[in-house]
Amino acid sequence: MSDASPHNPVAATAERAERRWTHLSIAIILVLIAMASFAGIHQATMPQSRVEIVDPSTLHLSGEFIESNLGTAVGPDGAVTVRLVAQQYSFTPSCLVVPSDTPVTFRATSADVVHGFLIAGTNVNLNLVPGYVASYSTRFSEPGDLLMPCHEFCGVGHEGMWAHVHVVARSEFQRLAGGQGRLSCAGQ
Repeated sequence: MSDASPHNPVAATAERAERRWTHLSIAIILVLIAMASFAGIHQATMPQSRVEIVDPSTLHLSGEFIESNLGTAVGPDGAVTVRLVAQQYSFTPSCLVVPSDTPVTFRATSADVVHGFLIAGTNVNLNLVPGYVASYSTRFSEPGDLLMPCHEFCGVGHEGMWAHVHVVARSEFQRLAGGQGRLSCAGQ
């Protein structure tokens, strides 16, 4: 026998309130399920517009990510592109030189496992997945030295996987890039 009877108006009011909250909770759950379903179906039917793939087993042999092509390069149009490869437990190259107040495009991939690519104090944050090329464009507002740790656990040596980004003034960068194909921190 229920406590909600005409003789107990407080229990009847409490039961009505509980039913309303139950219905509201169920409605919220159904809306969330519908949103998740829509997002999943939409992602499956509308894949990313541009996915670049690369064979991680031949990165060092040919193509964009051979060792002589890694680092900072200035294209004929003046565009600055940085190419790098992550592998357990280092980035190649381990120190990058980039200009301030200039658009810089990072192109990176992994040779073995998933690695994180983060430049501390900036909005640069990527996952490097073997077989795929990650690309990100940014602009550094002022010169300085920035750390670039791997932020995705990649094995027992993960804690030592660090690189450096040396941001120099645009005029200094143009002077350094004058006669070189690739820039590195060693020439500083």
